[in-house]
Amino acid sequence: MTAESPASGASGLTARLSIATARILHTAADISDRQAREASLLPDWTRGHVLTHIARNADSLRNLLVWAHTGIVTPQYPSVDARNEAIEAGAGRPAAELAADVAESAAAFAAQAASLSDADWHVEVHGLRGRGHPAWYTLWRRLSEVEIHHVDLAAGYAPADWPTDFARQCLARVADEFAKPDCPAAVLRPTDGSSELRIGPPGPGVTVTGGTRQLLAWLLGRSAGSDLVTSGPLPDVPAW
Repeated sequence: MTAESPASGASGLTARLSIATARILHTAADISDRQAREASLLPDWTRGHVLTHIARNADSLRNLLVWAHTGIVTPQYPSVDARNEAIEAGAGRPAAELAADVAESAAAFAAQAASLSDADWHVEVHGLRGRGHPAWYTLWRRLSEVEIHHVDLAAGYAPADWPTDFARQCLARVADEFAKPDCPAAVLRPTDGSSELRIGPPGPGVTVTGGTRQLLAWLLGRSAGSDLVTSGPLPDVPAW
């Protein structure tokens, strides 16, 4: 988005988010009460937990858009405990109620995004962890939540289904976050046209080769990396 204005970039992200949201709503609508109680791909979370988290995430990121629009500091969540308690409280609801919650919260987020002016997208806000970013980046955060947690539902949507543009951009962002001393040094070499990336501190490291989606799934902890080719032992990367 560096080559375009925040407003035009926000418009593009909004369109991509709309498509991703439609896909996850289709998946959510097909989940039964029994399936909602079954395990997701996330430790100790059922599909009900994941769906509730997706809904509360929409509410929380909408708070940041309200902040950008009004200038009134509006925290993403009251606290970490409040976030966790809300997810736990909602996880056991009937599947239809879970799906409706995801749809209604997503619609409210989209409506709030549509209310922002060009200037609003420049306003700096910050999430629960306190890292500041311009309001437009909230759309990227939401897109990432929807795409990644759609996979976590273990309901037919897999890393192979991630859109190419999302996978490439997300891989670059995650690799950038992992460019730190406590991460093993490695060179990520995509086989499908994406740029080579590095993680960990500067210096030689293991070369990890594979498709962009495969590399991203491994870095995100959504794959063990058995489908990747390495020049040595596969690094043990930190939790994302």
